[in-house]
Parts: sequence; structure tokens; C-alpha cells
Amino acid sequence: MCDKDKSLPVISNCSSGEAEKAALASRRRRLWELSHTCHCPLVGVGLPLGYLRKLVGKMTGGRVLADDYEVHVGAVTECGVRNRLSEALQKELERRYAPVILRFRGAKTTEQVAQLWRAAVANGDVAGAFWAGLTHPRCDAELEEQMCRDLHMIQHQAGACVRADMGKFTALQEENARLTHELAKLQQRSHALLQEKTGDLERQEALLLRARAETIGKDSVIDSLRAELAQLQAIVPELEARTRLVERLAQMDEREKELRQQISELKQAQPRTMPVAPPPAPKLEAQNGGKLKMPIRLVDQSVLCVGGRSGNVATYRALIERVGGQFAHHDGGLEDNANMLDSSLAAADLVICQTGCISHSAYWRVKDYCKRTGKRCVFIDNPSISSLARGLQEVSGEMEPAALNTAE
Repeated sequence: MCDKDKSLPVISNCSSGEAEKAALASRRRRLWELSHTCHCPLVGVGLPLGYLRKLVGKMTGGRVLADDYEVHVGAVTECGVRNRLSEALQKELERRYAPVILRFRGAKTTEQVAQLWRAAVANGDVAGAFWAGLTHPRCDAELEEQMCRDLHMIQHQAGACVRADMGKFTALQEENARLTHELAKLQQRSHALLQEKTGDLERQEALLLRARAETIGKDSVIDSLRAELAQLQAIVPELEARTRLVERLAQMDEREKELRQQISELKQAQPRTMPVAPPPAPKLEAQNGGKLKMPIRLVDQSVLCVGGRSGNVATYRALIERVGGQFAHHDGGLEDNANMLDSSLAAADLVICQTGCISHSAYWRVKDYCKRTGKRCVFIDNPSISSLARGLQEVSGEMEPAALNTAE
């Protein structure tokens, strides 16, 4: 029985080996099924070192105290056989590069897998393509070796680039430190300027508020003064006209002082000059036997004559000044300014109104003013000299015995 068994060919074993190879050729390879030369670049490129340390610490049940190189070498060693760590690495690589694996799944031949790998190298995205290409069912030993060579050279080039980048990075760090120092100085200066400007702004705002408060106070005072002025204007009628009259009266007082000063100077200088003949006596109509009594209260009194004939003004003046009075005349608005009548009335001590030679407006203004102020006023119908003398006698309380000789 044993000899018979020994003489039989092992066909079943051969058939079983071909089936197993066919099954392996139709599915993707696992991490521990790859050649050991692939594990080092695959772990170094396909998995971040931080994740690898975390995963190793999780598998060992504690914190990993080894350095990065020892962690890398240990993980590469564990990838040679199926264990908890290699299975975890297999699962993570499948999850991390699932989109790339899906893209490589469409390749049906080794050449198509090689084309996808070369495209990935040209694009610079080799981590996912390296894992998907190595585990692809159509990846043979030749393509595997070529992929490892390509990745080896890429790592060399990446190292050179890293060294160049490190030099640039160091220069950038130095430049950044210098710029950071300058920025700190500028920020400090800007902060100081900002505080100064803020202080100035606060002071200006305080001044502005104070000015606004003063303005509001002044406006309030102005409003109150306007209201008070309106009340005074309502209480005192014709206040503006009276104000103008007061100003005019003050001007006339100044003028009177000047005239009195001139008269005083002339009186002082009179003895030194030749005697001047007195002015001719005015022609008066005879009364009481050719003599006319004149009032003595006209001395240093201002007498205003309103109206009358222009030809008699000189005679009126001579009559008034002969007994010591000061004569003033206003024609009642015929030629003189009618607005000056009120100021002339205010400056006079006695008013003579020639009712026969005056306008109606001037007559009523004179009558109203004298009635309102209580000023003495003589109304004369006839513009003759005798009528003027009789009017003056009516308002005189004392009569001078002396008389003026009348001329025919």
C-alpha cells in the first residue's frame, strides 16, 4: 500500500499549487506578502512618523521611548510577517490611499500599472501610487524593482531639495527675526504716537465741549436779552426814535458847549478890539405909547421858532438875542429836514410856532410834542414882529420895565 502510494504522481498537489497561484494573481497583495525591500520605503513614505509612533505605542500598551529611527526600523521588521502591527499598518494604508487604489483598479496589465506609476511620479504624488502599484495583482517582480528604484531616486532628490530648502528656511528665519525686531520697534513707536494723538484728541474734544458750552451759554444770554429788549420795546413805544433823539440831543449839547466856549473866548478878546456898533433895533409896532415890554426870562434860554416867513428870520433872531436868548429856527419841513424837527424841539427851552406859515404835519407834531413833554409853546397866527413880542409876553412871568424903541 505504501509502495503503491509512492508510485502515484502528485497531480493533486500540482493542481492545488496552480490554483493557489491563480488566486494570488487575481487579488491584491497584503503588506506582509511584499518583498522585504519594499517595506522600508513603503513605511517611510506611506505613513507619517507621528502616526507611526502613535500606532506603535498603542500596540505596545505604553509610551514609546525609542527615537524615530528605532521606531521606523521596528515597524519595517514587523511588516515581514502577519501580526497585529502589520495588520494595523495594512488597514491604515488601505484607508489612507483608497482613492488611488480605486484608480489603479482599472489597470488590467502590467504595462498599464507602470503607466499609472510613471504618471504619479511626474505629478509628484508617489506615496499612494507606490502602495497601490506594489499591491496590484499585475505588478510583477520587474515592475516592483523599478518602482523601488524610482522611489529611491525620488528620496535622494527630495533630500537635496530639503537641504536647499533648509538653507532658504534658515535665511528666512534670520530675515523673519530681523523683521520681527523692526516690527516690534515700529509697533512700540506707533503705540507711543497713538497715545500722544489720543491725548491730543481728548484735549481737543474737551476744548470743543467747553467752547460749545460757552456758545450755548452765550446763545442763552442773547436770547434772554432779545426777549428783554422785546419787552422793553413793547413797554416803551417809539424807543428807537427816542434813542436817536437822545443821541442827537447829546450832539447838540456838545455843539452848544463849543459855541459857549467860542462866545466866552470872543468876550474875553472883545476889549482888545475896536468897539462894534450894536445891531440896529428891530422895527416893532408901537404899543402903550411907543414902548414894548419884553420878558427877562429869555436870558441864556434856547428859543426855537418853527415856521414863519424867511424874510423875518433875521429880525426874529435879533429880537431874541437882544434880550440874551439863543435863537434857533426850523421852517417846518419846507426846506429843512422834517426828521430834525424832533431833535430841535428837544433842545429848545421855549417853542414859538408860526401857525400861519407852517405845514399841517409840522403843526401837529409841535403841538403833540409840547403837550406830551410839558414844554412851553407860543402859537402865533400873524408872522409880524409885534405878534412875536405879544406871544413872548404871554409866557413871561416877569416884565422888564425897560422898553425897546420901535422904528417906523
